[in-house]
Amino acid sequence: MESLHISLWVVTGLVVVALLFDFMNGFHDAANAIATVVSTGVLKPHQAVAWAAFFNFVALFVFHLKVASTVGKGIVDPAAVDHFLIFGALIGAIAWNVITWYYGIPSSSSHALIGGLVGAAMAKAGTAPLISAGIWKTVAFILVSPLVGYLLGSLMLVIVAWICRHKPQRRVDKWFRRLQLVSAALYSLGHGGNDAQKTVGIIWMLLIAAGVTAQGDPVPMWVVVLCYLAIGLGTLFGGWRIVKTMGQRLTKLKPVGGFCAETGGALTLFMASSLGIPVSTTHTITGAIVGVGSVRRTAAVRWGLAGTIVWAWVLTIPCSALIAALAYWAGLQIM
Repeated sequence: MESLHISLWVVTGLVVVALLFDFMNGFHDAANAIATVVSTGVLKPHQAVAWAAFFNFVALFVFHLKVASTVGKGIVDPAAVDHFLIFGALIGAIAWNVITWYYGIPSSSSHALIGGLVGAAMAKAGTAPLISAGIWKTVAFILVSPLVGYLLGSLMLVIVAWICRHKPQRRVDKWFRRLQLVSAALYSLGHGGNDAQKTVGIIWMLLIAAGVTAQGDPVPMWVVVLCYLAIGLGTLFGGWRIVKTMGQRLTKLKPVGGFCAETGGALTLFMASSLGIPVSTTHTITGAIVGVGSVRRTAAVRWGLAGTIVWAWVLTIPCSALIAALAYWAGLQIM
C-alpha cells in the first residue's frame, strides 16, 4: 500500500510538472500569437494576450487529438516509458525554454519537448525505444512549417496588395486593423490546438505507464481541459522579451502585413494539426513574418537576427535532449 501511495504521489507530481511546462509553453510562445497585432498597434499588450489566451482555450472544441496521439505514441515506444523518462523529458524541455526565454530567443517549446523525450529515452535504452517515423516527420517540419508559413504569408500579401491596389492607404489600414483581430484569433486557435496537445500526449504517456489508463482507452477529459487551461494562462501572462524580438526587431509590420503573416501562419498550423504533426508555432510565425517582410523589400528583414533564430532552432532538439538525459540520470538517484 505504501508503494502505491508513493507511485500516485510521483504521478501527481509529474502531472503538475507537465502542466508547468504547458504554462511555460504559453508564456514562452505568447509572442507567436500576439507579436504582429501588438507591433502594428491594433491592440495594447494586455488586450492582445487576453484575446490570444481566450482562443487558445477555445481550440479545445475545434481540433481532434491527433497531435496528442503522435506525441503520446509516435515518438517513443510506450512500452519503454516510465516516470523517470517523463521526468527527464519535462526537465529538459523546461530548462531549454527558460534559457531561451531569458535571452529573448524565440525557440520552439514543441521541439524542446520532442528533444527531451528523445534524450531521456536514449539515456534509458539507447535508440531502441525511438520511433523513427514520428521523429523524422517532426524534424522535417522544422524546415517545412517556416517555409509553408513564408510562402503563405508572402502569397497573401501579394494577393491583398493586388486587390487593394487602387484603395487609399489610410482606408486599407483601417480595414486591416479590424481584420487583424480575426487573424490573431485564428493563429491563437492554431497555437492552442497544436501546442496544448503535446502536453496532453505527455500526460497520456505517463498515465498509461502508471497503469492509471489502458493503452486503448481515450485520453481522460480532465487531462485535455487542464492542458488547454494551462497554455491559455501561460499566454495570458505573456513572454514580453520574445514579443519584442518577434514583433519589433525582426521586421516592421503594418496592419495588412500583420494580417497576412498571422493568417498564413494559422493556415499552416491548421494543416499540421489535421495531419497530427507536432510543429513549432515559433518557426511558423517567424517564416510568415519574414515572408511578408521580404515581399516589401529584402532589406526590410533583419537577416542577421533571423539567422540567430534559425541557429536556436537547430540547437533546440540536441540541447534539450542532452539536458533531458542528465535529468533522467539525476531522477534515478532522487526519485
